[in-house]
Amino acid sequence: MRIIAELPHAECKISIFSMNQKFIIKFEQGTLEQVYKIAELNVTDGVNGVFQLIDNSFVETVIDRFKQMRTSFKEVYDRHEL
Repeated sequence: MRIIAELPHAECKISIFSMNQKFIIKFEQGTLEQVYKIAELNVTDGVNGVFQLIDNSFVETVIDRFKQMRTSFKEVYDRHEL
């Protein structure tokens, strides 16, 4: 897996990788991460096509999902008080 791009964002780290004829879009926020994979054949214009997929609406959805993930994990952690 090799990194081919990083996109700056104030609320999360966005990295794009290439591996096994797939683009892998990875979002990181603290200890949480979300990964999306798409076949290179399904994206026109290579990595520039991937940049088009990562629009503001999609990033806002990803950030909202991070909030849900954090809440879910906190709830389970608090239930078990590890």
